[in-house]
Amino acid sequence: MSKTTRATQVLTRAGIPHTVHAYDYDPEATRIGLQAAEALGVAPGEVFKTLMAMVDGKPVCVLAPSDREVSLKKLAAAFGGKSAAMMRPAEAERLTGYHVGGISPLGQKRTVPTLVDAAALALPEIFLNGGQRGLQVRVKPDDLVRVLQARTEAVT
Repeated sequence: MSKTTRATQVLTRAGIPHTVHAYDYDPEATRIGLQAAEALGVAPGEVFKTLMAMVDGKPVCVLAPSDREVSLKKLAAAFGGKSAAMMRPAEAERLTGYHVGGISPLGQKRTVPTLVDAAALALPEIFLNGGQRGLQVRVKPDDLVRVLQARTEAVT
């Protein structure tokens, strides 16, 4: 497994300190973030899942703790919309250029508005998908928000 992906390249080019962590990806896992947390030996709330959604028909990216559910009502409001729905997996793959289970908010084919759940700001570092299945990057939340030009708000 390569530890260099479009996601890690974005962090490196931006001068963002990060570490890369490979783990045994389980394709049968129903909740990838929870499986990653268990495999890495960290609390589920430290591993953030990358979700692709549609707010009023426009694509957005949201990062949320792997042990929490995103409120679609809060997500829509955070982007000034009326309704939100999760994007179909095939559409998320086409838009991001990543496979489900390896979608990172970094280095996506098309840049979309991104939100990092406010829970991240309470942690010194968080894990997020590094751009391929079985690869996580660990980064400071403030650095991530800055490189993604993301908004932060509680949506869980």
